[in-house]
Amino acid sequence: MSSWQSLLDLASPTEERNPATEDLDTLPAAELTARILEADAAVITAVQSLSAPLAALVEDCVAAIAAGGTVHYVGAGTSGRLAVLDAAELPPTFNVGPDHFTAHLAGGPRAMVVAGEGAEDSAEDGAALVREQCGPRDVVIGLAASGRTPYVGGALTAAREKGLVTALIAANPQAPLADLADHALLADVGPEVVTGSTRMKAGTAQKLLLNALSTATMVRLGKTYSNLMIDMRASNQKLRARSVRMLVQASGAAPEHAAEVLEEAEGSIRVALVALLAGAEVPAARDAAAARPPDPSRAGDPAGIRAAVALLTEARR
Repeated sequence: MSSWQSLLDLASPTEERNPATEDLDTLPAAELTARILEADAAVITAVQSLSAPLAALVEDCVAAIAAGGTVHYVGAGTSGRLAVLDAAELPPTFNVGPDHFTAHLAGGPRAMVVAGEGAEDSAEDGAALVREQCGPRDVVIGLAASGRTPYVGGALTAAREKGLVTALIAANPQAPLADLADHALLADVGPEVVTGSTRMKAGTAQKLLLNALSTATMVRLGKTYSNLMIDMRASNQKLRARSVRMLVQASGAAPEHAAEVLEEAEGSIRVALVALLAGAEVPAARDAAAARPPDPSRAGDPAGIRAAVALLTEARR
């Protein structure tokens, strides 16, 4: 078999031509954009079908982080850049550090802004990062649109050798690397609008899965009360206003009172919320929140807010 034939045999669905877009270059802008967005609509269905395996991966991520481990994203190209984006947005949203989620992009930080796609061909680089940077309680999640990227394969192989939980997020239902994953999330999005351009449907599918994975993990770890992010870092005026707004929405307090309690709580939305819901002073609310810390095993109240309020309510009886 020729070397060219070997390369052609590596094709995945994302490399096939899309018969619905073969006339793409003949279309006016209105039809062109409509065709692209029509193709994107199918991504939602493909991702929704992965809800059950995604939930199983979430539980493993929750268990790992609760035990002091880290979730490592490993990817190249678009897949890796999306992983970096997801990990980078968690600290300000949920007030967590890179010890919760961290991302490794083939080619390093420079590859985030300057394409260096050749870096994805080194399985040894992927294996080395896992050997050097992953601990015994960590989870390794590989991202590869084709499901065969050597850099990702090296990382998953090394993770398996260390006995770590592994996962693969890909856009190829027949992804070869799936055999290395405890959790295989293989989105069947079909051929791209532009053949092989996996920044399109494949990238959208991966972004949706990453959004759901990290958000669900944070919720299960007690970083929200209802749908409010109670550990958010209020680092600018917009976020400070959001902090007060969330307290008003959750407690029904007047904005001025909510702002006063938040200030007394030194910016802790969590403590201020307990105080407002329980009608308690901030010092007592702080003690109650500390006595009922976040716990993913606490059914229906992983954040501990309801438990802290109940503690204060019972103490007044």
